[in-house]
Amino acid sequence: MRKFLAVAVAAVLASAAVAGPALAEDKFITVASTTSTKNSGLLDVLLPKFQDETGIEVRVVAVGTGKALQQARDGDADVLLVHAKAREEAFVAEGWGVERFDVMYNDFVVVGPADDPAGVGGMTDATAALSKIAEAEAPFASRGDDSGTHTKERNLWKAAGVDVASASGTWYRETGSGMGATLNTGIGMGAYVLSDRATWISFANKGDFQVLVEGDPQLFNQYGVILVNPDRHPHVKAELGQTFIDWLIGAEGQRLIADYTLNGQQLFFPNAKKGQS
Repeated sequence: MRKFLAVAVAAVLASAAVAGPALAEDKFITVASTTSTKNSGLLDVLLPKFQDETGIEVRVVAVGTGKALQQARDGDADVLLVHAKAREEAFVAEGWGVERFDVMYNDFVVVGPADDPAGVGGMTDATAALSKIAEAEAPFASRGDDSGTHTKERNLWKAAGVDVASASGTWYRETGSGMGATLNTGIGMGAYVLSDRATWISFANKGDFQVLVEGDPQLFNQYGVILVNPDRHPHVKAELGQTFIDWLIGAEGQRLIADYTLNGQQLFFPNAKKGQS
């Protein structure tokens, strides 16, 4: 009898030893986010703090907002952290997400070479500036990747009454790449670029490029966070994902966002209001 009990106890302990690491390894979530949250260094500050406090690892896939939304629709993410509010609201309305929360904001800027061939430096009307760039047929490098930044850019061109599709491949060039790669391309060809400010501040290869257009309310850049709907994808780690969202829009996450600076400049401004979708 003693031998049987000893064997039984050993089996239970062995099972627990195997299950323990497996459960620990499973305590992670996948967040589909934008390149700006990663390239700016913000996530390098937030995620270790979150993991220390909760034991939950966050694995980030940094892509353009359009790709992040599709990744979530495909069930390949637990949480979205992106910046195209109208598209995010549609994502929730269509049943792909549970609820959307504001997290933080910054703004977009138009950067360009010091010689400023279109003469837009100092302008605060983004659509008027883009109209001048188009009239001058000055080079403009677009991400062209369905990202949040590309979405904003397309809306600005539309407001300016400029059909960039017809100019594609001439003065208007689409890189199909992320923000950093597009800035590199734009600087290499002396082209204007619409960038989120956080990426621009953290970008090292500025050359003689400067921020030329800023301060237009149309350039406001809001970020939101959404839990992917487990009713659509039952494997979504809803409890862990919601824990991350609550932390991000809670006091600690918001404080860390506010405190994050680079070269003496604040990159993001927290504005979460829990319960507001």
